Amino acid sequence: MLTIKEAQKLMHQMFFKRDSERGVYATFTWLVEEVGELANAILNNDTENIEEEIADVIAWTLSLANLLGIDAEKAFRKKYGDV
Repeated sequence: MLTIKEAQKLMHQMFFKRDSERGVYATFTWLVEEVGELANAILNNDTENIEEEIADVIAWTLSLANLLGIDAEKAFRKKYGDV
């Protein structure tokens, strides 16, 4: 099973260079676009697309965390506990 920390590391390996060149604001804009695509998939009850868009939202969130120097797993555990 992939942990949040491992997923964030994977996003760093795959996209950090490109995300850094794009910058925080533009990367955040991509995240917002993916949230919009998730909303459309939900409104259309498109379960296959919902799954894909949830994955995209997670990936872009982790990419943004990488740019901001945030350990997403640590932040999640701090907010929601270590259940």
